[in-house]
Amino acid sequence: MEVKFMIKSQKVRLYPNRHMKENLDKLCDYRRFCWNHGLAIWNDMYDLYTIDSTSPRPSAYAVRNELVANKADWQYNLSARTLQLAIADLGKAWKNFLTKAKPDWGKPTFKSKRAPRQGFKTDRAKVVNGKLRLDRPCGAKYWYDIRISKNIDLFGTLRITNIYREDDKYWANFFFDVNLKSKIKTGNNSAVDVNVGHFNYTNGIIRTLPKQLDDLYQQIRFYQKKLAHKRIVNGRKATKSNSYRAMKIKLRNNYHKVAYIQHDLVHKFTTKLVTDYDKIVIEDLSVKDMKMSHVASKGLHRSMFGYFRQLLSYKCRWYGKELILADKYYPSTQRCSKCQHIKTGNDKLTLQGNTNHKTRHNEYVCYNCGLVLDRDKNAVANLLDLI
Repeated sequence: MEVKFMIKSQKVRLYPNRHMKENLDKLCDYRRFCWNHGLAIWNDMYDLYTIDSTSPRPSAYAVRNELVANKADWQYNLSARTLQLAIADLGKAWKNFLTKAKPDWGKPTFKSKRAPRQGFKTDRAKVVNGKLRLDRPCGAKYWYDIRISKNIDLFGTLRITNIYREDDKYWANFFFDVNLKSKIKTGNNSAVDVNVGHFNYTNGIIRTLPKQLDDLYQQIRFYQKKLAHKRIVNGRKATKSNSYRAMKIKLRNNYHKVAYIQHDLVHKFTTKLVTDYDKIVIEDLSVKDMKMSHVASKGLHRSMFGYFRQLLSYKCRWYGKELILADKYYPSTQRCSKCQHIKTGNDKLTLQGNTNHKTRHNEYVCYNCGLVLDRDKNAVANLLDLI
């Protein structure tokens, strides 16, 4: 059985006391300061390099040395690793921006102190007796191990710890280097046809928008309307009121609940796929190019196509399974799985079905061989033909 070297993460909630909160907040602010200061230096170096090619090319190494050489006295009281890792992440962001293979990746921007999420990274964290231990900054009078919400499975080497604050709650993501064993080969293959609200595969249907989310989305709409009304009536003053902030936190909490439910569904489904099947076929969809009404596009966004593909991709690499991407122009919906006839022109299926032949949106009727089948099952059968 093949063993692979991978990175896995665990997320826990932190329960720091009052003194630790003050120190963690200082590190969060210091991370933002290092990022913004480093980005300003990088922009200046980049502008100078584009004007004069003989000037030194900007890099994380050059920006880091500039920041270290010009450290203020107060910076020596804070962790040096916060600065190092902030500039390392800045270098990765610039590298992704300049990579032509990632055209949708945006240019690095300055961090705002008003952002709801603030955090920092460290590679010197330890888990001791079920608590998180960080390096003591110089000059810190009160420094303790931080209680965490659950026991950490130390199944690998702890590399990076990402600590952040959101809605006055503190969280930590632990990243471990682990050795993963490939899953047992089953000899079975499957295909997944992604749709708004559900995924169809060889063995059934998985709902990505279950009924339990309806109440949450109703609350989200209610809070959105209330917040919009406050902004219209009170203008800029609305965002500074305590009631506005409290309602915004409730809205954000509902979004978190929706995300937790959907992420749990997609994680369980992708794990089932890589456990039960050796080869899996999915469509290479370009979601941004899909032309839909504002109602359908909202359902498309909530169906988490990109997140599903992301999870399935890395889990197939983890466990030695093969992921096959169908070409974005492959006619899985228009092609007959029995006779391979492809619908064209006025015979094409749309989201509403086919008005000329009076067929429903979930019905596939082949006008060549007479096959009548559910359109999603037909699409799954066509994707399976690519194996």
